[in-house]
Amino acid sequence: MSQTKKILELNGKQFVLIGTAHVSKESCDEVTQTIYEEKPDCVAIELDEQRFASLNDQESWKKLDIVKVLKEKKGFLMLANLILSSFQRRMGKNVGVKPGDEMRAGIKAAEELGIRSEMVDRPIQTTLRRAWGENSFWGKIKLFSILLGSAFSTEEVSHDEIEDLKNGNEMDGMMKELSAYMPAVKRVLIDERDFYLAAHTWKASQKDGVNKVVAVLGAGHLPGVEKHLTAIAKSEESSDTTKISKVPEKKKSAKLAGWIIPALIVALIVAGFVYGGATKGTEMLGSWVIWNGLLAGIGSIIALAHPLAVLVAVVGAPITSLCPFVGVGMFTGIVQAMVKKPTVSDMETLQDDISFKGFYKNRILKVLLVFFLSSLGSSIGTFVAGSTLVVAIMEFVVRFVKWLFSLI
Repeated sequence: MSQTKKILELNGKQFVLIGTAHVSKESCDEVTQTIYEEKPDCVAIELDEQRFASLNDQESWKKLDIVKVLKEKKGFLMLANLILSSFQRRMGKNVGVKPGDEMRAGIKAAEELGIRSEMVDRPIQTTLRRAWGENSFWGKIKLFSILLGSAFSTEEVSHDEIEDLKNGNEMDGMMKELSAYMPAVKRVLIDERDFYLAAHTWKASQKDGVNKVVAVLGAGHLPGVEKHLTAIAKSEESSDTTKISKVPEKKKSAKLAGWIIPALIVALIVAGFVYGGATKGTEMLGSWVIWNGLLAGIGSIIALAHPLAVLVAVVGAPITSLCPFVGVGMFTGIVQAMVKKPTVSDMETLQDDISFKGFYKNRILKVLLVFFLSSLGSSIGTFVAGSTLVVAIMEFVVRFVKWLFSLI
């Protein structure tokens, strides 16, 4: 039996699992050949409905409303999605294959044979949000550093290296490395989706007239999907995916921190006025405003934002830093998009422009860059300014204690 194909007989149903490399010409051919040979009753595809719609609508990027994306607080999600898509596109460029071509091949073969296709993957936005939400602070830093590294990487991947991705030993090694470096990401991107894919493939097999299913999956999911399908068939696991289909709610501690930190900042500044006088209070307030506004402004300038967007960053950061609901990046990004409106050309070349130069050339990517760097600057400013306020209060406390001892 091939490493890329598994055949399971479970409760009178047959499952043919095909493990693919997402930018492999050989995988495309194997998917098509398998479907024609097996003639299943259903083809399960590792896509969600949104990505399926995007595959069918190559002009979908032209309909993008970047302002709406920012207002819905999806700027980071869009940036991450674009970087991941661009990385796969670069991998496939050398071998003449586009990301998702093996999924297209499966859908096309099913259509030609009059077979129903089922999209069995979890929505990408849910997966990305869970990957972000389940991560620790340092995990988030690692994840974003990897995303940025892949965005600006110029490394080329050979045909043989792509085909090695379907090798069991190679894949096991990669999974172990990912698990050791970012366990939360591995759990969300691989383990949870293994179960989700297996559960929805199983559900597809339970529909009327379905006795054989061919499932087109990434090679990394093959062992996990096989394990979960077997467990579901034996009633050792439920096929209910409700729990992992939701974005995790913020922990109470995180929600409280969103309010406690701004409240502490305000309390420190008020304490400066009350116990240190107008001069000290004004100095502390000025420190907060200057650090937040300055660093958010510097972030916008590094992104080569429009002067009006830079002004919004400088003025808005000290205010939005005290509000848990919005960040300055949303406002700077919207202003940048309004004064430098993206063109159709920007939308057409969006995925191909993911590079250092492209972030400055493409107006949509420029909006995301302004959004990200102004947000980053404001976050650093909050930390620095908060630290200076604490130091200022501690200095006052020390002086006050010394004064008390001088009275004894």
